[in-house]
Amino acid sequence: MQRATVVWLTSWWRLLQFAVLILSQGFTPASYRKDNRNRLACQLVLATAPNLLWFSILAALISLVIIRIVVVTAFSYGLSRYALEMVVRVLVLELIPLTVALFVALRTTLPAGVEFAQKRLAAAASAPAGSTGGRTAPAEALRTEFFPRAAAGMFAVWMLGAVSCVLTLVLTYLVIYGFTPYGLPGYTRVVGQIFNPSVALILVLKIAFFSFAVGLIPLASSYYDAAANPFVLRFRATHGLADMVRMFSVILLIEVASLMGNYY
Repeated sequence: MQRATVVWLTSWWRLLQFAVLILSQGFTPASYRKDNRNRLACQLVLATAPNLLWFSILAALISLVIIRIVVVTAFSYGLSRYALEMVVRVLVLELIPLTVALFVALRTTLPAGVEFAQKRLAAAASAPAGSTGGRTAPAEALRTEFFPRAAAGMFAVWMLGAVSCVLTLVLTYLVIYGFTPYGLPGYTRVVGQIFNPSVALILVLKIAFFSFAVGLIPLASSYYDAAANPFVLRFRATHGLADMVRMFSVILLIEVASLMGNYY
């Protein structure tokens, strides 16, 4: 129990350290020099562009199914005036941001974290005692390898979340009112009542914290030298699973906090 507690506390402390290092890199001019700017731009494109089109299509199909279910159910119970509000609250405020965060994590940042961890373990195993094994210096690796991947994961959450939310709002209007402009006054009035300043702020903060969790947690443990970890065998066997559980726990806490802010 003592060893498990030490490992757990150390992992969270290193996560906080890594978050501070990445955020400091974001405000450092050297991170945006020409050599590193190309790496950053490449990672942003690789994390966002291949997933944007087909994730938007998938989100649109799922949204259409849920919108139709909610609308038909509301009409059958005589609650048609609440259908629009239910759809917007369920999809735009809750399901879309959560789905985007999990998708980007499973698609981009978790594989990147496992890849970095395997590279460091392989380098530590093949290097002679007392040497660095050709590994990049920590500060240089943070700027050239980890910062572009973390920033790309955060940007992908923001971009996919924004596109999916706007697309869902458009589909909601088309399903409920059809291809007519006469429903715009009532639609914009209801949506404007839902997105009051507090709800809009909570949505923006939730997406921002989701992006931080997705971009930072899978890469944090990969940044530190696994050879110096006394539990390296455990690290080798459970690295990806431990990061996944930790990230899902943080996302769940953020979601619970947003629900409390919106409905309590």
